[in-house]
Amino acid sequence: MRNERFPLALDPPQGSVVTIDDSMIQTAIQASRKSPRGRIILPFHLSEQDPLQRMLNGLQPGSYIQPHRHLSPPKSEPIIILRGSLLVFIFDSDGKVDERITLVAGSSRIGVDIRPGEFHTFAALAADTVIFEVKPGPYEALSDKDFASWAPKEGTPEASEYLRDLLAE
Repeated sequence: MRNERFPLALDPPQGSVVTIDDSMIQTAIQASRKSPRGRIILPFHLSEQDPLQRMLNGLQPGSYIQPHRHLSPPKSEPIIILRGSLLVFIFDSDGKVDERITLVAGSSRIGVDIRPGEFHTFAALAADTVIFEVKPGPYEALSDKDFASWAPKEGTPEASEYLRDLLAE
């Protein structure tokens, strides 16, 4: 189980213009290494009520994100890889993997735009992977994600095995 005292997100940087630089990326990497979840959000939006949620997501291999979709309200989720490599999974409604998309920083394939209602998850393939994500706001914890009933919940013993099986396919 995760340590609830460790934050899920860092504090956003202050100022009217935020420069995304190596120092900021390193902050996300260092926090993701320390996180019991193996990942951390570094938001740029100052409030969960912001109409556009923008963030860095630092991830380590083994971090599990339960497959989910964004339905209520419908939200697209663009992801751009800045460091490392990531495997994005798109599922059908029964949990069968429809698509596996590998993103590698600096390669010809650096991002995806996931349409509303598509079940998806992603996993870091390399240590210190960092992505830039954007989603419409405001963020409402209870309705942001419609978690797949066919996948284990984060923090359960089954989650690690499920992630291993996904990566082995």
